[in-house]
Amino acid sequence: MITLTSDFGSPYPAAMKGAIRRQTDAEMIDVAHDLPRGDPRAAAFWLRFVLPEFPPAVHCAVVDPGVGTDRDALVVRAGAHVLVAPDNGLAMPPARALAEGEGETEESIEAFAVDVDEPASRTFHGRDVFAPVAARIRAALDDGPAAAGPEGVAAALAAMDDLSPATDPVDIAFPEPTVERDADGDPVAVDGEVLVIDRFGNVVTNVPGELVRGSDWIRVNEELTPVAETFGAVDAGDRLVTVGSHGYVECDVNDGRGDGAFDLRPGDEVRLVGDNVSM
Repeated sequence: MITLTSDFGSPYPAAMKGAIRRQTDAEMIDVAHDLPRGDPRAAAFWLRFVLPEFPPAVHCAVVDPGVGTDRDALVVRAGAHVLVAPDNGLAMPPARALAEGEGETEESIEAFAVDVDEPASRTFHGRDVFAPVAARIRAALDDGPAAAGPEGVAAALAAMDDLSPATDPVDIAFPEPTVERDADGDPVAVDGEVLVIDRFGNVVTNVPGELVRGSDWIRVNEELTPVAETFGAVDAGDRLVTVGSHGYVECDVNDGRGDGAFDLRPGDEVRLVGDNVSM
């Protein structure tokens, strides 16, 4: 299969699918086309979370504020998975997650720059560059990445004459939280950052969930907030801190928007303080 991800909305993804269909009849699955506009870090976060759920596939992901500039087009192999994306960092975090899921190490990831002819448009490389490259890779794999395996995928990429090794692809590193500990070494406060906000208004931080498990109450930027495993543990309209399915701490509202209630946006600092914050 080929998965498609972008911040394009509609109808631009349909043009990408048309470009792919000219070269292969592979199944196409839309991951999302409503990612935050022009935000490669948010795209990297969500792809790192979603793509490991797929069997080996070709993943075409385009969130590209640098379209039309001299940034490279990138192909990244992670196990039997292949990512096709602009070289702006969004490909590398999901590539590491995919390699780990395939039982490989980060050192086994291979990145290639694409030798791009003058595209038909300087503003729509999703259709004119990335979709055709994804289609050519899928067509070269006969029965697909899962059947080819990591070795077969690596051989197919090595045989493509428009790919050359990328020695220093752009990467995105997610910030690490700072943990304050008491004299016994137990954590009592965490300084983190808001990574993304989903369509429900849930505020996803970079704080690992294990830092709040076992706590009943935590102050979020001085606001005392209950810690709960489910939204239904608090009344509708009430705030809560919980751990999302991605494993990170969220600041949320049951049947409401956490971003508004906590006045938080991506990139904002967030401080969690509690008497019983535990690892």
